Amino acid sequence: MLNRINQNLNYVVANQLDELWGLFATTIGYQSFKSNLNYPPKQHPTSYWFNPKNGRVLQEYQLLYITSGEGIFESANCKSTKIVAGDVIFLFPGEWHNYQPSKSKGWDEYWIGFKGDFINTLFKNNFINKKNPIINIGFNEQIITLYKQGIEIASFQKTAYQHLLAGIISHLIATICYIEKNNAFRDKEVIILIEKARLMMRANSEKNIRPQEIAISLNISYSWFRRIFKQYTGFSPAQYQMEIKMQHSKDLLSSSTMSIKEISFALNFLSASYFVTFFKSKTGMSPSDYRIKVHGKNH
Repeated sequence: MLNRINQNLNYVVANQLDELWGLFATTIGYQSFKSNLNYPPKQHPTSYWFNPKNGRVLQEYQLLYITSGEGIFESANCKSTKIVAGDVIFLFPGEWHNYQPSKSKGWDEYWIGFKGDFINTLFKNNFINKKNPIINIGFNEQIITLYKQGIEIASFQKTAYQHLLAGIISHLIATICYIEKNNAFRDKEVIILIEKARLMMRANSEKNIRPQEIAISLNISYSWFRRIFKQYTGFSPAQYQMEIKMQHSKDLLSSSTMSIKEISFALNFLSASYFVTFFKSKTGMSPSDYRIKVHGKNH
C-alpha cells in the first residue's frame, strides 16, 4: 500500500463554442508518488507520457502545483532546478521540458492543462515567463480547493463544464500572481508606509499635494518612495493621484449638480479645458457626455 500510486486523471475535450470562450481545459488531475516509484505512470495517454531521460514537448500550457516531496525541473529556458513542496511550475506549448520527483522522497502533484486566446495574451504581455517558470507560493489551501473543484467538474463533464474550468484556470493564475507579488512585500513597515501614502493622497485629492511632500512627511527619500510605490500599486505616485482625481470627478458628475468648471476648480485641475481633455483621454467621452450617460438622456 505504501508504494501504491494515488491518482485522479482527467483528459477532456473542447467543442467550438468552448474554444470561442477564449480559454479551455485539456487535462486536470492529481497524483501522489511515494518513494522508489517509476515516473510518470503508464496510465497517461501517449501524447502526455514521457521518459524523464528525454523530456517532452507539449502543445498546450500546463500549471503544476507540488504540495509535498521534492524533485527536479528543467526546460529549454530554465536550467535544472530543485523543486520543493509549495512550488508552482508553468509549462509552455512548444517548449522542451523535463521533470520528476526524487526517488527518495517522491512528491504529490496537481496539474491542469489549457489553451486559448486569454492565456496567449497573458504570455505575450509577460504575465507568465518561460525564463521564470517556477514560483514558490507555499502550501495554499485555496489553490488546492480550486484544483479539487476542477477535478470534480471534469469528472462529471456536464454541459458547459468547460466554462467553469476556464473560470478556475483564470482564478488559479490570478491567485498565484497575487501571492507572488505580495510575497515581494513581506516587510510590514514598507506596506504600512505605502498605505499611509495612499491615505494621504485620498485625503488630499482636492489639493495638488506633491509626491515629494508625501515622501518628506513619511521621512523617506522620494526616489525610493516612487520606486517601491509603483512596484506595489502599478502606478507612480503622481499617476495614482490622478486616478484618485478621476474617480472623484466621476462621483461629482454622477451625484452633484456642480458644473464642469466648478468640478475642475474643486479638484484643483489647471483649468476646465485641461480637465475635459484629461477626462476624455481616460474615458473616451467628455465629462458632459459621461454625466448624460450616467443619468440618462432625459435627466
